[in-house]
Amino acid sequence: MKIIKLWVLSLLLLAGCDKAPQIAPPPRPALVMVVGKHTESSNMSLVGEVRPRFESGQGFRIDGKIIERKLDVGATVKKGQIIARLDPADTDLTASAALADVRAAEAKRALATAELARYRQLFTKNFISASALDIKEAELKTANAQLAQITAQANVSTHQSQYANLTADRDGIITMIRAEPGQVVETGDIVVQIADPKAIEVLVAIPESRMAEVKLNAPAKIKLWAGRHKIYSGRVREISPSADSSTRAFNVRVAIQDADTEVKLGMTAGVKFNAPENSPEASFLIPSTALTEINGEKIVWVIDANNKAQPRTVTSGPFSEAGIAITSGLQAGEKVAIAGVHTLAKDQAVRPIVESAL
Repeated sequence: MKIIKLWVLSLLLLAGCDKAPQIAPPPRPALVMVVGKHTESSNMSLVGEVRPRFESGQGFRIDGKIIERKLDVGATVKKGQIIARLDPADTDLTASAALADVRAAEAKRALATAELARYRQLFTKNFISASALDIKEAELKTANAQLAQITAQANVSTHQSQYANLTADRDGIITMIRAEPGQVVETGDIVVQIADPKAIEVLVAIPESRMAEVKLNAPAKIKLWAGRHKIYSGRVREISPSADSSTRAFNVRVAIQDADTEVKLGMTAGVKFNAPENSPEASFLIPSTALTEINGEKIVWVIDANNKAQPRTVTSGPFSEAGIAITSGLQAGEKVAIAGVHTLAKDQAVRPIVESAL
């Protein structure tokens, strides 16, 4: 029996010797971002449309029926180039009639001139009275006035016959056509729209709450949503003095200073305005998932040089779709946890994984 007990005790001792010492758990993976490396200060970024600075709608100066359209949308035009024509039949007849009236008025004036010359000869011989001579002089003046009036009317008719051709008033590109051959148009109806492609800008609508961040002639960065990843230089050219009645936003035009052939009218473009110095908007932008609240204070978890989580009290600015602006409490280059912040503890060892998508 003693031998059996000794054998059991030996087995227990051997089992106790084989038990491995307890090992600390490995550092927990933590998704982090580097402040100031993958983020920028929360400058205001808005989306706008590429528009021409100069764009004019053109129409005929007379009524008529369109018989020909020479150009299509997207065509390049030169100043004075014919775009469309009206049926010239009526205007040509009116101009011919006006010219005939001018010829008749000229003949009437010539007759009055000859009559006055004869009456002056008779007056020198005392064959007629002075009043008779005055009547002929008045008739000549009337004939001259009528000729001037009819000539002016004829010039109007001649011009109207020329107005049957719609010509471009500037160099540019046709961006819209509203009439086709066979259509009857009235005076002033917009037929085509011509844009000047040499001066291009982006039209954006800025909320009234952020108008203080935009100044006239302030620089901006512009990036097209399509095409190359090029950043264009812009400058605020115009700020609307009044807000739009429906959106309560102010229209702002930002001129593109280095536009190239990649910039097309109607494209969508992002415009980033530089935040004013010492502005609360000049801050670091972090995802909303990085911010938490402990005991009424806003906290972010900073991963220190030893890869340990440390709570940091911060001051936050406005929220946006891009994230939260942190106005104080963070420095560029620090690592901030952006996921699972509610489960972290002070001095907890973590294995930081930098988020590459930010």
